[in-house]
Amino acid sequence: MRKIGIIGGIGPESTLDYYRGIIDAFRNRTGGLQSPEIIIYSANLAELLGILEAKDLEALVEWLLFRLEALHRAGAEFAVIASNTPHVVFDEVVRRSPLPMLSIVEATCGKAESLGLKRSGLMGTQFTMAADFFSKPFRARGISLSVPSREEQQFIHEKLFSEIELGIIKDSTRQDLLAIVEKMIERDAIDALILGCTELPLILDREVFGIPFLNTAAIHVSAIVEAAMAGEV
Repeated sequence: MRKIGIIGGIGPESTLDYYRGIIDAFRNRTGGLQSPEIIIYSANLAELLGILEAKDLEALVEWLLFRLEALHRAGAEFAVIASNTPHVVFDEVVRRSPLPMLSIVEATCGKAESLGLKRSGLMGTQFTMAADFFSKPFRARGISLSVPSREEQQFIHEKLFSEIELGIIKDSTRQDLLAIVEKMIERDAIDALILGCTELPLILDREVFGIPFLNTAAIHVSAIVEAAMAGEV
């Protein structure tokens, strides 16, 4: 069984879900007390946001590599980033990482393909919705992605960082987010919604409107468990 390294803390709420999800999956599979060794580098979310707001992708690569080096020294045998947005530089990070890595985007793309999806919606931070690191691998598999309007993106981003990332879950915010999903179904004919921020499942915790909601954190956790138990990435 391989030791798991996680760059977490971005944000803390979803990192808790990663830890619980991995432990629960192992217990369900083994039927006992066996659990994997997990090394978590809980990073400073404010630092990450500062780098993203400055649009300094080179600094983001170095910021992630510093933490991957620390996980490597601590004994991790493969690593993941427990957040969607930093995957904007995933290809460069993988190229220079001291550890094998598992991508949340590739794991989610594989799940979407297995479900036969063709035109999905993407909701996440404004950084994620404005970038193309999700759309490229999906397009390569014949799946198009739609994002909310610019005004809707601003609303989602503000709610993520003023409420959801802080563990504040309001039903009024949930209803506003679902109203955006309903508009995307009408406007873009989406066949699924990708929860492209690992905190979104905390508030969009139930599927509605007859389409699947793809929980990227849960999908990533499943891939992590498979890799740890198989002994390979």
